[in-house]
Amino acid sequence: MQDENLEEMPALEINPGYALGQIAKALTTWEEHPAPDISRRAREKVAKWVQAYQGLVSGEIEVGSRTPLANTPAWVTLEVVTGGFATGNYSAGGAIRDHEQQLQQKFSLPQGDDLRQALNLFCLTEQGLAWLSGLLSTGCYRVEVPEEGALLVVAWLLEQGNAAQARELLDVITPFFGKLRFFPVPAAQPLSSSSRVCLQTVQETRQNLQLVRPNERILAQREALTVWTPLYDQTVSLFLETIDGEAPFLNQEGKVAGGYPFERIPEGWTERARRLLEEYAALRKVHRLCGKPDRKKEIFPQLRSFLEQFLADAGSLSERDRARVRSLLARYVNRRGTPESTRCREIRDRQEHQAQTVHYYDLTRLLLERLKQYPQENGLEDLIEVVQQASAEESQQYGIPAETEVPDYLLRKLERCRIDTIEVLVRSGVITSGETLAKVLPQITAQLRAMGIRDPSLKQLYSAVYQSFSRRRSLLLLNLEHQVRLEELPWVTAMNQFRDENLSDQEIARETLQEVCTLTLLSFPQTIIPNKQLQEIRSLARAAKVDLKLVDEIAADIFMGVFTSKYLEAARVSAKLLLGTLYQIYYGLDYQALLDLPVTDVTRGRDQTLIRLCESRAGVQSGSWSVALNGMLIEQQQIITTQNLAVLFESLNLAETLRPHLSEMARCCLRWIGSQLHVNSPSRHAALIVCKNSAYAWRQMIFYLSFLPEEELQEFRVWADSWWEQQSDSIRGRFQPAMAGLKLALDGKPPGTDPEARLFLGWSNKGNRTPEPL
Repeated sequence: MQDENLEEMPALEINPGYALGQIAKALTTWEEHPAPDISRRAREKVAKWVQAYQGLVSGEIEVGSRTPLANTPAWVTLEVVTGGFATGNYSAGGAIRDHEQQLQQKFSLPQGDDLRQALNLFCLTEQGLAWLSGLLSTGCYRVEVPEEGALLVVAWLLEQGNAAQARELLDVITPFFGKLRFFPVPAAQPLSSSSRVCLQTVQETRQNLQLVRPNERILAQREALTVWTPLYDQTVSLFLETIDGEAPFLNQEGKVAGGYPFERIPEGWTERARRLLEEYAALRKVHRLCGKPDRKKEIFPQLRSFLEQFLADAGSLSERDRARVRSLLARYVNRRGTPESTRCREIRDRQEHQAQTVHYYDLTRLLLERLKQYPQENGLEDLIEVVQQASAEESQQYGIPAETEVPDYLLRKLERCRIDTIEVLVRSGVITSGETLAKVLPQITAQLRAMGIRDPSLKQLYSAVYQSFSRRRSLLLLNLEHQVRLEELPWVTAMNQFRDENLSDQEIARETLQEVCTLTLLSFPQTIIPNKQLQEIRSLARAAKVDLKLVDEIAADIFMGVFTSKYLEAARVSAKLLLGTLYQIYYGLDYQALLDLPVTDVTRGRDQTLIRLCESRAGVQSGSWSVALNGMLIEQQQIITTQNLAVLFESLNLAETLRPHLSEMARCCLRWIGSQLHVNSPSRHAALIVCKNSAYAWRQMIFYLSFLPEEELQEFRVWADSWWEQQSDSIRGRFQPAMAGLKLALDGKPPGTDPEARLFLGWSNKGNRTPEPL
């Protein structure tokens, strides 16, 4: 269940079994992995679920409410786990953090259990307010949770002589001084106010690089080649010294020929043999990755065993033992020649070169050291210094060849902290999906929302609070309640009083809104806009004073058989835009009936019109606990409303903006579907997700085609036929009904007029999700 899909759900009795199921799932996974392999993050996640479960069972947490914790206002940021369940913890609370300890030492505050309250109260002293004012003027702070900006607002209000407003804000937050951090995190570098963005900070990139672990098999191979192979060769050489005549070998019949070992013992040989065994024992205490030196069937450990036996009692070696040693030496010589031979040296040189091959882990250590030199709280404008070839000094320090270049695998990780425009990051493959795009949009949206605030320091603070609020996880809400909005935070309310919005700000916001939506659809035409990104688009729309009838994607496992009025409003926008188009023909939609509805039916809070229409089209009834049946109803809603495409095209005139690209966008959708169908899904669940997402892409393709002139439609048809012929027989067999339905619609006939044609749907109650008829 996605945490973004939790708004505006009807009444529902929540069973704590969901939380218990999450705990059981995690514990089952743990049983399959050794304890050292279970990450700290995984342990913390289960601990949070346990806490959420205890709160559900005890009744301390009221599921479905905007205020699930007693005596806790809605503006407090709660810790929320997957599914929208509150754990009972505060995101701005919990254990004392490192920067709080540092502040305590810096300002000589008393230690104790009430350190957080002491820090909050200190910020109201003359010294504390001066510290906050300094942070405001330099911008050297971070607001990781919205509450951490509250006392900065108080300091700014007092600077401006607004003591009464500061007192009003303090009256709201002081009861929580002992529980929450209302002061920011100090930082070495000021906040960025550029229109360029980065996906990660340098610190976050370093944390990701630290997850790159050495490949145990590669390290074992390197140990074998650099530590044990030279010792192995020395052992063979020792035995060959004791042979009087030709070294043992395998003749053409595969039989052992050549001399026997221990026929003569050179001077000093015994001492050298003893030192070799001692060297092996010492190295083995340090180097334990490679198991080959101890495997009884291998030549090296057998030779050592005979060597130990000879040194302990030379007379104990029988003729059979000597023959066995002779056979082992012959096998060695047959593979690579004697240790001093040209053939053996060539083999060892190749292996030595192989051992010196640079591995990701070696380079990761070098990159981590380089990144440490940069400010950790921001991204990097330029990666040239970070990705340059290894110097001679670095080569010695990290054991990698000089002039080694950073491979693409690690370069992609580094690119995530590169600062650039969203368009460039999308084009260069740093931003790879709508979900990733949603992560960086708050950096742009925050600055646009702050444009109406003229004071530079307050504008920067507003932007910081906005970005932290955008990371706030959604609660599971029932009875059509809505998530807490930014404007409900008391310190944001105080800042909004100093907003002076004008027409130019709205125009900039609208231009940005149009650019973001255009870039999203051009870059990811096959996917619906994720809920997190819709949140930012709504924010931009509010700043631009544009009324967008956007609808969220609803999770099938929490759908309870009702759509709010905004879904019906979006459906009417779609009906107006798509009446008489290919989209209406393909899906057999009666858009005229939607347009003929009385206005009063549209504006009701819990309108039943749309759900009844979806039930009729899906052939199932709402109110079921079946995920598949709910999914079928939700899919019909998505078809009718176009899941925001029609709203964006109508309100932002995207049909005109994207017209030159629509044909290629439709082709991208079909190519993407083909790539998904070629993948063998690891499980049934994964296969169902592939089918659902493919149906999303198919629906978007039909939408784009609906705006093409007849000539371009025919060109697409020719291209699609060519694409179709290139697919495998299995895919053509599975996909034939869907393609037949598309061709009928292109001819102006609904797919239902031919029994061989079907609509491509992502949900079915027939045990599979291959294209199914309505």
